[in-house]
Amino acid sequence: MPRDVLAWVQIQRGPAQGLWLRLNPRTGGNYFEGGSEPEVQAAMRRHLRPGMTFYDIGANIGFFSLLAARMVGPEGHVVAFEADPEVAQRLREHVERNHFSTISVEQKAVWSKSHAVFFARTDPETSPDRGLGHVVGEGEAGAIRVQAIALDDFAGTSRAADFLKCDVEGAEVEVLAGARRLLQEMRPIVLCEIHSEENRRVLLDEFAKLGYHCEPLDQTHILALKK
Repeated sequence: MPRDVLAWVQIQRGPAQGLWLRLNPRTGGNYFEGGSEPEVQAAMRRHLRPGMTFYDIGANIGFFSLLAARMVGPEGHVVAFEADPEVAQRLREHVERNHFSTISVEQKAVWSKSHAVFFARTDPETSPDRGLGHVVGEGEAGAIRVQAIALDDFAGTSRAADFLKCDVEGAEVEVLAGARRLLQEMRPIVLCEIHSEENRRVLLDEFAKLGYHCEPLDQTHILALKK
């Protein structure tokens, strides 16, 4: 099938088995098979419980948001943050198709402060699901203006997170800078994707200052737990 054709498919195996996603079967095979980031799925199975609130930061098309909604059940809640408007619309379609009223989609970037930022969308030829979008400086060619939210501001008016999953293409430190009150007072579990060794070093240092113990899940993910 051409790369721009999408079809509704059900995930075939794993904890997300049976959930619906609209994918290109040629490029979305990992989602379709249920094998996307198995270490992340395993950590969610170990630590997510019914009734918890889960923030999916950089949710993309929502595989992990849907999985989390299944795990936290009808008494829990999932907030899926996705800055790319086209991807956020696909995410909403997935939420509706799977009948998860406990997922709310926030079409925003998560950042250190709540204000407008510029966001570089991914060329679909590079990433068919536009999973590599990221905040950039003003003036970068092709960037769009989007609203950003600091988690401390968001959690002040919404259910605070028990578990944060963060994949924002190297901007994880900015996310933490806007979530210090949340991390200090509510002590949520944090699962971060790592995009460079410098990114890893800074994150480990920041988590240590906040009183967290970090354990590696694999080469590209760390799990931060309160001491």
